[in-house]
Amino acid sequence: MNKAWQNHTYPLVMASTVQFAALTLLAMLVYPGGTLADPTSEGYSFLTNFFSDLGLLTSHNGAPNLMASVLFVTALALAGGGLIYFFMIFPAYFQEGRYGRWFSLAGSLFGVVSGLAYVGVAFTPADLFIDAHMTFVRTAFMAFLGAVICYAPAILLHPRYPRWYAAVLLAFAALLAVYLWLLFFGPSEIRIQATGQKLIVYAAIGVIFIQAYGAHQFAQGFRNAD
Repeated sequence: MNKAWQNHTYPLVMASTVQFAALTLLAMLVYPGGTLADPTSEGYSFLTNFFSDLGLLTSHNGAPNLMASVLFVTALALAGGGLIYFFMIFPAYFQEGRYGRWFSLAGSLFGVVSGLAYVGVAFTPADLFIDAHMTFVRTAFMAFLGAVICYAPAILLHPRYPRWYAAVLLAFAALLAVYLWLLFFGPSEIRIQATGQKLIVYAAIGVIFIQAYGAHQFAQGFRNAD
């Protein structure tokens, strides 16, 4: 557990979550305007614009959306890459017990798929590739739920890993399950869908930051013990 690369690995993952929050908020500030329901509206509305609106090549009001689109693609591609990186290295902590090992490997498989799907979302703007875009969106959320559900027991089965990180995952799993119901079966009212989407995305980013921080602290504890 005392490998030198761990000094930088998890901070990089945390940085990928911070840049996502910063760049998407900046993209909201430069988005020209318009929503699906009201193309004449000005600027970006947290309640009625979707995240995907930031990635449009042409905003809903007909104006070019290059600046917001570049920020959105950069933010989501780097966050997806950070997610892939995190789930590729995280299983190293869970190799002691058979069940924990298999839970972690299954969780990482789901996690890598989710990260790849987020990258797919970034590079399929909804105004050009709506079907592919929505497939990537649904895959990203469903695979992320699988990753969270698998890693919670992996952490609980670990003899030394702090249990509260599993509690964070389980709480988020419940929240994500509610959002998936909303996405597939909930009301089509745009305020509910758009607001729910942003809340769950930022919550997911927060969860990855917390888990990466926890993994970094766990590695530091082993190094200090040595």
